Amino acid sequence: MPAATPDPGAGRYAPSPSGDLHLGNLRTALLAWALARRTGRAFHLRIEDLDRVQEGAAERQLEDLAALGLDWDGEVVHQSERGEEHAAAITALGERGLVYECYCTRREILEAPSAPHAPPGAYPGTCRDLSPAEREAGRERMRQLRREPALRLRAEVGSWRVQDLWAGEVIGAVDDLVLRRGDGVVAYNLAVVVDDAAAGVDQVVRGDDLLSSAPRQAHLAALLGLAEPSYAHVPLALNTAGARLAKRDGAVTLRDRLARGESAADVVERIGDSLGLTGCRTAADVLSRWDPAGLRRRAWVVDLPS
Repeated sequence: MPAATPDPGAGRYAPSPSGDLHLGNLRTALLAWALARRTGRAFHLRIEDLDRVQEGAAERQLEDLAALGLDWDGEVVHQSERGEEHAAAITALGERGLVYECYCTRREILEAPSAPHAPPGAYPGTCRDLSPAEREAGRERMRQLRREPALRLRAEVGSWRVQDLWAGEVIGAVDDLVLRRGDGVVAYNLAVVVDDAAAGVDQVVRGDDLLSSAPRQAHLAALLGLAEPSYAHVPLALNTAGARLAKRDGAVTLRDRLARGESAADVVERIGDSLGLTGCRTAADVLSRWDPAGLRRRAWVVDLPS
């Protein structure tokens, strides 16, 4: 019997349907697709629609990605349809004593003194070891506020190490991150870990504003018995003032550029120029010519004609 062919794994792109994708989003999507394809992986799309859904945005995003020449494997997954899997992961952690209720408000967390060496905004563990009476008082307070307690992970480490294709070794702080929010919505850090594993994603390419979350997510994956993916965080796109590119910066989406007389090929060429590749007019051109080892680590400053 011939040996089984190893599973090549998969990459993915997972936008939030809060509006049209801007050039920085499109660049990250193109690089995620190209890195998956050049390494023989499948490529999946997931719509992360747990928050901030703009009507019609998901459909427009898919149309824009296809217009640039990106293709994907299988059906597009909607995160909002995976509640049972998310709940099962929380239950599994809870059965091991790794989940506890949190009664803190966001303001209280921000104003609480942080633990030594913890990054700003890290949860200080206020509700981690409450007595039964203190927990009941917390639940009563939530009832008065008409909220459910948030559920937090009882993290087993203070930091975790990951390897990033471009950033190298990254050691990041791990706190008792939220698994389910007080409004009942599953938290991003849990959903992304569970959904990537379910789709066979072993290569996560995304913007480097999410690099600091990789150690927390990798630790959570380990607790759930899931394989840790490889990471590749792409430098962000900035406006000429040095701030993150946003729709308020003008004609920064594909549809904006088309309305100003450019073509999808012109947009691909602009993205290619940001990678040091001249004359790329299709996604296939980028795939054939882009060397991931040569990715520029500085941000892409987008300076567009009006």
